[in-house]
Amino acid sequence: MQFIDLAAQQLRIRDKIETRIRKVLDHGQYIMGPEVRELEEKLAGFVGINHCISCSSGTDALLIALMALDIGPGDEVITVPYTWISTAEVIALLNAKPVFVDIQPDTFNMDPDLVESAISPRTRAIMPVSIYGQCSDMTRINAIAARHNIPVIEDGAQSFGATHQGKKSCGLSTIGCTSFFPSKPLGSYGDGGAIFTNDDGLTEKMRQIRVHGQKVKHQHPLVGINGRLDTLQAAILLEKLVVFPEECRLRWEAGERYNKLLSHIPGIKVPAIAEGNDSVYAQYTILTEHRNNVSDVLKDEGIPSVAYYAVPVHLQGAFSNLGHKPGDFPVAERVASQCLSLPMYPYISKEDQERIVSTLRSEV
Repeated sequence: MQFIDLAAQQLRIRDKIETRIRKVLDHGQYIMGPEVRELEEKLAGFVGINHCISCSSGTDALLIALMALDIGPGDEVITVPYTWISTAEVIALLNAKPVFVDIQPDTFNMDPDLVESAISPRTRAIMPVSIYGQCSDMTRINAIAARHNIPVIEDGAQSFGATHQGKKSCGLSTIGCTSFFPSKPLGSYGDGGAIFTNDDGLTEKMRQIRVHGQKVKHQHPLVGINGRLDTLQAAILLEKLVVFPEECRLRWEAGERYNKLLSHIPGIKVPAIAEGNDSVYAQYTILTEHRNNVSDVLKDEGIPSVAYYAVPVHLQGAFSNLGHKPGDFPVAERVASQCLSLPMYPYISKEDQERIVSTLRSEV
């Protein structure tokens, strides 16, 4: 059994993907070719926002967003410790300080009740992470940010396609960022990412940062990075985007099927979906105090599972300079010690899900 079966989707659209790739090979514009602009326009339309800036990865999307907001040494950015390290890494790369707040015990997303107390005169941005396919409570976080005139950057690497209060992930705040890493809900066949905003000025700035700070040829008014999305990846994503709305629905149905099958098993906590949200279930993640035993039993039956973010960011050696210790963020630490993600992708069969749940039931 595959943890994420990328081949299942490819079977549907391989001919169309190959046609797209051939067109790129024919025109030879491998960097910033016409497919890049076409993809940006279609992604902006999908999210319902004015501007999309494609880029080389989800990590670079976050980095470019922070650079566009002029965040640097001495500044603070509020985020969460339960996330992939990129979220905090990009803050540190700019010599700014990640300020962590704990997560909610049910959604695993930023706890809005803790945000305001973390704001200081040095706070320059708030960066909630929409973990496992569900948006953070962006309504409350945006309201807090607005009171303090602080921009919000949504790390929507896992939630692209999900909605919060009827609006799409990445279109919920000052800037939204996502990833097209192959395992993401909308994944390319390599690295890729995108940035979304309604702000014309930020759009122009981020487009410049993406190409070494260049405004016109040989003119570099900003310090930037090499952050462009390959034309070949844009071509692949264009075909994947055609079937993406259907795949979001299939992910939701598979996640809800898991919820129903698992809800009555003692010792298993299923993910909660907050009111006003849906999820694209980038991963389907349960909590269990017997994670290692459960994972071993699944492995013995040929069923893969993954414990994502088993060491929270605040306890990583890269951030030891911040002086955090175990117990500082107890919810994140508990979730990190109990989380286990099960096989999840749009085309997972009901039979496979039933087999997985049957195996779990026998263990707990």
